[in-house]
Amino acid sequence: MPEFLDLHGKANKAVRAAAEAAMQRHGLHLGQDHLLAVLWEQDGRTPGEIAAAAAVSTPAVVKMSGRLIAAGLITRRRDDLDNRLVRLWLTDAGRALQTPVESERRHLEDRVTADLTPAERKLLTSALAKVYRSATALMAEPGRDERPETPRSSS
Repeated sequence: MPEFLDLHGKANKAVRAAAEAAMQRHGLHLGQDHLLAVLWEQDGRTPGEIAAAAAVSTPAVVKMSGRLIAAGLITRRRDDLDNRLVRLWLTDAGRALQTPVESERRHLEDRVTADLTPAERKLLTSALAKVYRSATALMAEPGRDERPETPRSSS
């Protein structure tokens, strides 16, 4: 297996597990913090706006928002000017999570990167942003599901 893919997979799995545990301390599942963060930035967005900002699908936002509504962290209301639109709004409980969740995320990031120098952290962040852009572009290419041909052994 290519070294980068192997290390990335292992690191991603470990970081996601640590992040899930960190969010559970606040009654959230991983990903719900991202939806809340979009609303902390600008409350009252539509599910489509949240999906675009969080780089997820609108159905994923709708499903996740149902869980956050049930938890009392957000509410869903029709738009005042266009009754066809639904907007999501933070409750007081949802707003109150901003400081502890952001602190938890900073703490996790600090612990995960503790063995890196400041220069290494900056380089890693830059490199990961480039990898993300490349992978995103790859997913947008026509025929992306095609695999390169593998040589066949002659018998």
